[in-house]
Amino acid sequence: MSVPEPASRDARRERLVALLVLGVALVLLVSSVSWFGTGQAGWGIAQLVLGLGLAVAGAVLYRRAART
Repeated sequence: MSVPEPASRDARRERLVALLVLGVALVLLVSSVSWFGTGQAGWGIAQLVLGLGLAVAGAVLYRRAART
């Protein structure tokens, strides 16, 4: 039996973390609409900003994991 290389495990783990961050960003972006519907636009804007920031961070992490 062959033992997997540590680098490949780390790249897989980094890719999974990046996908988790992207998933959280997607949920935040989609659910921010409900804040605007209830008239609390401040919370909606804050959630949009946080979701966009997480989406960028997730994309950067995913690209970095794909390079290794």
